[in-house]
Amino acid sequence: MAGHSKWKNIRIRKGKQDAIRGKIFTKLSKEIIVAAKLGGGDPDTNPRLRLAIAKARENSMPADNIKRSIQRGTGEIEGANYEEVTYEGYGPGGAAILLECYTENRNRTVSEVRHAFSKHGGNLAENGSVAWQFKHVGEITLPAEGVDEDALTLAALEGGAEDVSREDDEFVVTTAVENLHRCNEALEQAGFKASEVGLNYVATNKVQPGPEEMRKLLKLLDALEDLDDVQETYVNVDIREEDYDEE
Repeated sequence: MAGHSKWKNIRIRKGKQDAIRGKIFTKLSKEIIVAAKLGGGDPDTNPRLRLAIAKARENSMPADNIKRSIQRGTGEIEGANYEEVTYEGYGPGGAAILLECYTENRNRTVSEVRHAFSKHGGNLAENGSVAWQFKHVGEITLPAEGVDEDALTLAALEGGAEDVSREDDEFVVTTAVENLHRCNEALEQAGFKASEVGLNYVATNKVQPGPEEMRKLLKLLDALEDLDDVQETYVNVDIREEDYDEE
C-alpha cells in the first residue's frame, strides 16, 4: 500500500506514531480476528487471513498471539466480536477521508470519530459521499534496488496485474482486488519478493490543501489514527515529508 503507507511511514520517522506503534499488535490481532470470522481459520483457503498472518509475522507478533486471534475469530475461544465499519468525512482543504474501523461498539466508535473530525476542522459525512473518490485495489510493493523493471513488469502482467509504477525507491504493482494473491504468487515464482502486500483505496480525485490547511489536516489524520477502533485511514492528498517539517 505504497501511497497509502507513505505518509504513515513519514509519521513514524517524525515521531508522530508512537502511540500507534505501541498498539500495533492490537491492530494486527483485530485484522486476524475479523479475517478468520469472515472466511474461516484456515489460511490456505482464506487469502485475507493468510495476508493478515503474514503481516503479523513481519511485525514479530508471537505465534501464540496469532493462534489465539484466529481462535477468537472462529469462535473457538471467547473474545470481542468485532465488525467492520467504514466512515467517510472531509478534512481541512476539502480533503476526502475514508476510514476502515473494527469495532464491537458502533455507538462509541462513531462518537469518537465524529469528535476527532469536529475538533480538527473536519466533518463526518454520509456514506457514499467520499468513497466514490477512491478505487479499491490490490497493491504489491517491492524495493526497486537491483530489480529489472522490464522483467518485473512482464511477470506482474502475466500474473494479472493492471499496472506497474515506480515511486521513489519502490515499485508498486496494482491489481484488481480479486487478483492480488494470484499476482503476488506469480511474482514470487519469478523471484521477486514483496516488501508489502495488501488492499488499498487509491484516490482518483486528489486535492492539495494550502500550508495552513495542510497543518490542520495532519493534526486531524493523527487524531484519527490514534483512535483504537480505526484500522486504516485513506486520504486523497499527497503528503510529503516536508509537510510535517512545516507543522
